Amino acid sequence: MTDWPQGYGLHVVQEVDSTLNEAARIAPTAQGPVWIMAHHQTAARGRRGRVWANPKGNLATTLLMRPQGNPEQAALRSFVAALALFDACVAVTGRAAGLSLKWPNDVLLNGGKLAGILLESTGQGRELAYLSIGIGVNLSEAPTPGAVEPGAVRPVSLLSETGTDVCPEDFLTELAAAYAGYETQFETYGFEPIRTAWLARAARLGEVITARTAASETVGTFETVDAGGNLVLKTAKGRVNIPAADVYF
Repeated sequence: MTDWPQGYGLHVVQEVDSTLNEAARIAPTAQGPVWIMAHHQTAARGRRGRVWANPKGNLATTLLMRPQGNPEQAALRSFVAALALFDACVAVTGRAAGLSLKWPNDVLLNGGKLAGILLESTGQGRELAYLSIGIGVNLSEAPTPGAVEPGAVRPVSLLSETGTDVCPEDFLTELAAAYAGYETQFETYGFEPIRTAWLARAARLGEVITARTAASETVGTFETVDAGGNLVLKTAKGRVNIPAADVYF
């Protein structure tokens, strides 16, 4: 099995409200980056305050770190995390078939949602105090369709789709090792190689998709992700760069 990456701590709890909340609690005393894993969460959350269903046997984890750079650069680590999740899935299943990355922060398997990423940060102005990268992976069980919002991608599990039965600790070890490699690449060479690698694994690239926010809806061909991590759609009115939205196929 892959070794735990050097320089990264590990903090495991049996039960917690959420690993993102636990990250906030330990942030003032944390020495270096640390992965926080919980066997059970009582108040897990996803993007835009949505509830994140976390059945037993799935992975609930948060990476707490103090990155250099501005908040926009820090936010690009959602792509770093997505690539690490992709590689961890390949490592435990032995195959990449069926895996893809959905902008801005999901991992798909056979068209269903396998994993999600949520970034939270604190700081004043342009200075970051810390960044938390929350990750949930459906390893053994997918939430029921009723547990997700209408129109959302159907949830799937690694076990149901591939037959691979892996415990959260072993998957986290693969994830942490993959993340450490991509983080080094990101810090050394910037976002461009990360962007290129992410696009090579992107779901529905070159196809018509819908991007929705609370105030608008944009339909267009998924052209690329730009240097700022924005979704770029080709529409009837020209190219549109979208910094944040929910994407529907």
